[in-house]
Amino acid sequence: MQIILENFIGFGPFGVHTVNASWVAVQELAKKSIPGVIIVIREIPVVYETVKKQVPQLWNDVNPQLVIHVGVSKEANAITLEQQAHNDGYKRLDVLKTCPSNNCCVEGADECLMSSIDMEKVCSDVNGSGLKVKAVVSHDPGRYLCDFSYFVSLHIDRSKSAFVHVPPLGKPYTELELADGLEQVILSMLGQI
Repeated sequence: MQIILENFIGFGPFGVHTVNASWVAVQELAKKSIPGVIIVIREIPVVYETVKKQVPQLWNDVNPQLVIHVGVSKEANAITLEQQAHNDGYKRLDVLKTCPSNNCCVEGADECLMSSIDMEKVCSDVNGSGLKVKAVVSHDPGRYLCDFSYFVSLHIDRSKSAFVHVPPLGKPYTELELADGLEQVILSMLGQI
């Protein structure tokens, strides 16, 4: 079984993130051995057009059982499981100082798409695992590249798409603690698929 863990805000620092906790945590997770699971990680730049091209290409090339996008959020203080993504409202400039045309992800698509994965169940599983990390569920991935990339995947297949925000390193978790939390997220999601 292949799982793609994609990190769309991992091409070096951006904004206040001089170290991208999401990419560091995903790299740490890739070192783990999860029985029966092949983890494929990708780092994609914070560029709308690149995301719009590379995400569908990855789905096509890998044909994964599960796609989990992982991003960093300065507002997060727990592993934040995003239940849905939005199609419009993308007015924040990417690292190339561009926005998508019409501030939209997929022309003609629904305004909002929800993952078929029950994030409340994943949250409960993470919080009941005995790990130091805690999880929460969110319905607002932020109308930036995280939300945008998630919508692209949900538009491809809602039944096996997910997005997880992690807090910056040390606020409050280490990269190892975040990787342990992501492993529990994977196990819980695989139980639903």
